[in-house]
Amino acid sequence: MKKFLNDPARFVDESVRAFGLAHSDILGVNADPLYVVRNDAPVAGRVGVISGGGSGHEPMHAGFVGEGMLDAAVPGPVFTSPSPDPIEAASRAVDSGAGVLHIVKNYTGDVLNFETAAELADDVEITTVLVNDDVAVEDSLYTAGRRGVAGTILVEKIAGAAAARGDDLAGVTALAQRAADNVRSMGLALDSPVSPSTGEHSFDLGDDEVEIGIGIHGEPGRRRIPMTTSDELTDQLTDPVVEDLGLTGGEKVVLLVNGMGATPDSELYLIYGRARARLEEKGVEVVRSKVGSYVTSLDMAGASVTVLKVDDELLALYDAPARTVAWTQG
Repeated sequence: MKKFLNDPARFVDESVRAFGLAHSDILGVNADPLYVVRNDAPVAGRVGVISGGGSGHEPMHAGFVGEGMLDAAVPGPVFTSPSPDPIEAASRAVDSGAGVLHIVKNYTGDVLNFETAAELADDVEITTVLVNDDVAVEDSLYTAGRRGVAGTILVEKIAGAAAARGDDLAGVTALAQRAADNVRSMGLALDSPVSPSTGEHSFDLGDDEVEIGIGIHGEPGRRRIPMTTSDELTDQLTDPVVEDLGLTGGEKVVLLVNGMGATPDSELYLIYGRARARLEEKGVEVVRSKVGSYVTSLDMAGASVTVLKVDDELLALYDAPARTVAWTQG
């Protein structure tokens, strides 16, 4: 498998630094320890919102740093949590005295290292919201309990908008938690990702096979099935999400169809069309939609379906202005 590489050991550093150069109107990169931070951080009187995790999921998280979303993001090595030191440094960099919210995907390394960073920054008031939106499996290779996947960016959007309108730390945390409690996702792979450090696929998948319920680190999923139509595959993603959220009709939702890195938008829209129809068959109203590759797994061919159940306040926060590399509106 051919990739654009220099030194695999410097892959993340080189990529993140170039990302900062390309988008210097929005954010900057602190090289040592490595983190990405919005240009105007800390914003006086406002709660800071940060997230982070292993690289390889771009544009998450650094692509969502900016006005109306994250104040900082901490990238780790590929598929590996950042250490506590850059998380602590980023927390201090965005603290204006109003406190800092950590949005953490539920992976063992992320949870442990964000907890340690919060202990190290003991003079900063820090709260944490765990995102565990993946309905596919409990207790994967990377986590105890459900994994945090594409729903994470919707939690970040809600939290960032709440911070931008001036909510205090308790209020921002409560709204982020409400979003996390009401978002579910499930994904599949047509082919596994290739690591830039090894050049090898993370798991073997036949030309006529699909892995249902994968995570964003190339983990095997819930089951392996023969390749079938897009509509049939989409039903196997959407139906478990609907069931787990307990949607029975009358609810309003945001529908996110996310590409895993190597899936064309045209195919993602096929998935979106079927997922929306499936929701509407249940009497669920899709009030907002997002389609694209936002939470990837390097070059995995695959997709995920995410549904966020919203009330009027969550929808207003979703609609609030944002200016980041990967999400700009208003």
